[in-house]
Amino acid sequence: MSNLQNQLNSKKSAVGIWLLIGVFMLLMQIVIGGVTRLTGSGLSITKWEIVTGTLPPLNQAEWQEAFDLYKASPQYAKINQGMSMGDFKFIYFWEYFHRLWARTMGLVFLFPFIYFLAKGYLRNKLARHLIGVVTLAMVVASFGWIMVASGLVSRPYVNAYKLTLHLMLGISLFVYVFWLAINYLWPTEGIAKLEGLRGWSGAVIAVAVLQLILGGLMSGMKAGLFFPTWPDMNGAMLPDVLLDGSQWHFDAFKHYDTNAFAPAIVQFVHRGVAYILTAFVLLFVYKAFKQQPIGPARLGFTLLPILLLVQVTLGIVTVINSIGTIPVSWGVLHQAGGVLLLANLVFVRHFCLAKAEV
Repeated sequence: MSNLQNQLNSKKSAVGIWLLIGVFMLLMQIVIGGVTRLTGSGLSITKWEIVTGTLPPLNQAEWQEAFDLYKASPQYAKINQGMSMGDFKFIYFWEYFHRLWARTMGLVFLFPFIYFLAKGYLRNKLARHLIGVVTLAMVVASFGWIMVASGLVSRPYVNAYKLTLHLMLGISLFVYVFWLAINYLWPTEGIAKLEGLRGWSGAVIAVAVLQLILGGLMSGMKAGLFFPTWPDMNGAMLPDVLLDGSQWHFDAFKHYDTNAFAPAIVQFVHRGVAYILTAFVLLFVYKAFKQQPIGPARLGFTLLPILLLVQVTLGIVTVINSIGTIPVSWGVLHQAGGVLLLANLVFVRHFCLAKAEV
């Protein structure tokens, strides 16, 4: 009997580790995507080649061909005209690395999935969810190319709205796999129930998701460059452009790169939602600790205000350093902090949905 139990535990450990590796790789893909975006590297590869694109240029002729294709892009003509081959290789590296990491994730998922399925390690419900993971991953990858293509026509940057959608699809994939890992490693049956927090956990996550969407728009519109001050916005709590009634029209949102209105309203709302999220999280944690959570739940709720403080600090540091250009290191850390905060909220929600008392 003990031998059988050991085998079951070994199977569960193997699948659990595999799921956690997937979570880590997805988090890193989001981070690499942030670096790619903030270094202006996303448009350096102008073709989407799933198989042949696995290899980078291997000789001078291939590098020159790739560079010539980039020279035909609006980004080169309007921003990077005259750049050296060395500078091109730098931005090419980050876009290539972003795509290569995605391909590597596919292999890390596929072969263990086939093995675990053949060995009967995966329950039917989990196997169906993992097929859903594959489907969503394909959507994320496809929309990544749609996003890149939007910057190869006339604008020297990818479309901010498509960038945000691609980011949120990627975060959705990360959360999906993380949720599967949590439920696999910590089944809700038998976990101490936290009363009255189900609705609260959902509300806080909804606000956090809204904040991530606004963060994506902030990044895509480079909104931080317009108002690199805090707590005011260039000396005012409400920018003058938002008080101008003539600016409130659809074209102001469409032409966000030539009009300060959309970046102003996105940054204003992003700041406001940050204050709301802070209040929600602190109240949520207060309500949770009144019930004296134990074990992993206690750890999750303890980490929440810490991650929140770090994230708010990173946001302030990023915006006040966005003078002329968005600081890559601070911007990437701020994006990663937002994803980790959401992951922590998803983790504690798991315990708010517990089905039984222990």
